[in-house]
Amino acid sequence: SSHCGSSRAQAAPRAFAPGSSPRTPSMSASIVVPSDITILESKMAIGKRRLGLLEKIGLLGMAPVFHLHYSKMDKGDRRAVLSKRYDEEDPSPQADIVRRRQESIRKEVVSTIFMWDTAFCMSGLTWWSFRRYNYQSRLVALPFIFYGGTFVGRVIGDIFTGRNAEFARDRFLASLPAKIYYAPSSHEG
Repeated sequence: SSHCGSSRAQAAPRAFAPGSSPRTPSMSASIVVPSDITILESKMAIGKRRLGLLEKIGLLGMAPVFHLHYSKMDKGDRRAVLSKRYDEEDPSPQADIVRRRQESIRKEVVSTIFMWDTAFCMSGLTWWSFRRYNYQSRLVALPFIFYGGTFVGRVIGDIFTGRNAEFARDRFLASLPAKIYYAPSSHEG
């Protein structure tokens, strides 16, 4: 019979080369580092930028992100991008990229306000239009109208902020993650 707790059941310790560790291969996926675009933004920043009122309110309305793969930007990442100031007279392509990314993120954040406002307004109007009915009929319609209102609000917000007319390249730049998992390339030792 096997004894799990006895010292005889333990395996012999493995020998590793000097300076190496048994955890080295699996550790690379647990280190979070800034992405290339975040490093470029830090290099091109010349100071701090104050967030506008609509940007602050829009950031409050953004949902939290559960980072499983670090493929999206969360509220803090968007705030960090919006709070950097760049040289407006710098003609370099790098400066153009970071300015376009910041403007696209600004439009996304401000359009979030319209999404929530439209959803609440449509829900309120539904509640008011059902005023002669009992509360059960109001409660049945409310979640569906609210959910539909978020879609209508996104369209309205995109139109008001000009996000519907921006290039796909700018929207792609805004979707790049600020942090990624460190993955050493094959030519690194």
